[in-house]
Amino acid sequence: MPVSIDLDPDTLTFAQVVDVARHDAKVALSETTLARVNKYREAIDALASAEKPVYGVSTGFGALAQRHIPAELRTQLQKSLIRSHAAGVGDPVEREVVRALMLLRARTLATGRAGVRAEVLQTYVDLLNAGITPVVHEYGSLGCSGDLAPLSACALVVMGEGVATGPDGVAGPADEVLAAAGITPVTLAEKEGLALVNGTDGMLGMLIMALSDLENLLTAVDVSAAMSIEGLFGTDAVFAPELHYALRPHDGQSAAAANMLTSLKESGITASHRDSTHLVQDAYSMRCAPQVNGAARDAVGFATQVAERELRAAIDNPVVLTNGMVSSNGNFHGAPLAHALDFLAIVAADVASMSERRTDRMMDVTRNQNLTPFLADDAGVDSGLMIAHYTQAAMVSEAKRNASPASVDSIPSSAMQEDHVSMGWSAARKLRKVVDNLASVVGIEFYAASRACDMREAAPAPVTGAVISAIRETVPGPGPDRFLSPELAETIAKVKDGSLVAAAESVTPLQHTVTEAAGTWLPEGGSPAVNDPKFTALGNLDAAAEASGTDAATTHPDGTGQNSAGQGEAN
Repeated sequence: MPVSIDLDPDTLTFAQVVDVARHDAKVALSETTLARVNKYREAIDALASAEKPVYGVSTGFGALAQRHIPAELRTQLQKSLIRSHAAGVGDPVEREVVRALMLLRARTLATGRAGVRAEVLQTYVDLLNAGITPVVHEYGSLGCSGDLAPLSACALVVMGEGVATGPDGVAGPADEVLAAAGITPVTLAEKEGLALVNGTDGMLGMLIMALSDLENLLTAVDVSAAMSIEGLFGTDAVFAPELHYALRPHDGQSAAAANMLTSLKESGITASHRDSTHLVQDAYSMRCAPQVNGAARDAVGFATQVAERELRAAIDNPVVLTNGMVSSNGNFHGAPLAHALDFLAIVAADVASMSERRTDRMMDVTRNQNLTPFLADDAGVDSGLMIAHYTQAAMVSEAKRNASPASVDSIPSSAMQEDHVSMGWSAARKLRKVVDNLASVVGIEFYAASRACDMREAAPAPVTGAVISAIRETVPGPGPDRFLSPELAETIAKVKDGSLVAAAESVTPLQHTVTEAAGTWLPEGGSPAVNDPKFTALGNLDAAAEASGTDAATTHPDGTGQNSAGQGEAN
């Protein structure tokens, strides 16, 4: 893990997001980034001092945007916005989720397009580096107008209010936690309240971490499927390359088939029955594993593309343009992320379902090719893995329930101004549960398949053999019934931390979908984090006001006085 990550909006990668979120990597800001932020802030300062009101700079928010707020009340305006929006409830979300959210909001601030002062950005980075984590609650985002309550909980801590945990994990009043770290709370100025809450950062952070986890899990399930096929006396012939890309050119399917074929290469178990006539064709859960695992890989590829593009975005409303104008927009809508998050939950649940079907075959004496019932040592006296499979089935069932899409369940809010929302935060929260369940399901398949292979007379393949050896370092092989929960937990932990994939790749490399290059994509023509030599802080104030909809804030065409920029909070 790197000692420090340079928070460059154009170069931040998936791996760096994960390093900061999960491994407490430090974050640094370059002088170039700070200078860019200050340059864009000049536009906000110029508009704040203008006579004509500009939405989000010198007006109220949402339905109150028609009111021109005098300079002496604007600090209170920012405080009121953050306090009122920090309205989440439920259990605190995981520390890694909050750290990813804060890093990604800081990344958008670092583009300059949010128009904050450099000290605001620096404070976000200081909190991350000090190991201070705002307490963010489970519920409070509809995935539109940004992840409002979660981001507001973080902004509240930046102000020295709310609740945060220190590096010791103990929660306390934010002002005390900040003081202990030597961090001075920020008094927010014009536009900064909106800039801190109008982002898709929670959704994006959870998507990036899920993609990291799924890359490991989909590689692991290629190997666990191969090990199950080996233990069940299945054939490796269906994984031959000429049966995949040449006939059905899906990249994910080809990668999964190649991994399975590699995992079974030189298997003594497979060779021992190669010329037998005991089966004409294997069951779908064995024969079609590359098609299902591969389709999941292709879904991960699609979601990676979505996340890469969002990682180069500057999400805020209003946003500072390169000519100094401040313009309203709808980029805070989380639909692109919500759809990808829902898609991943569906394919992860499907992969888990197929994994469970292979485990089920190993339990059934009529289908497991002369293994004992439930892989028991003394069937009848011993129950073997009967209830381990029950546990696996329960988690698959839960994964299926959580695969129901959240993004089709929009609930209008904010007096019908926000009349369609993405529910992307909810999609991300349930995806985390599905991914966690998939890891457990695959772990139980490994546990059962390693026992099945141990019960065969011939030797496993070098790859599967290396994985079995890694499992056997902490988990015994076949024998009389014993307390299974700790052994299952040990195996699942080795799946989650990548140990079993590493054991397989200690023999030979496997194919991957999400690589270290994930997050290095840049859009044609450059990203929002530009240092435009034509940039002018003053801009055209009339054009800026018009683009922000503030003419309508003063006098709406129908005489109502409503703001065309919208009634919704922080919108």
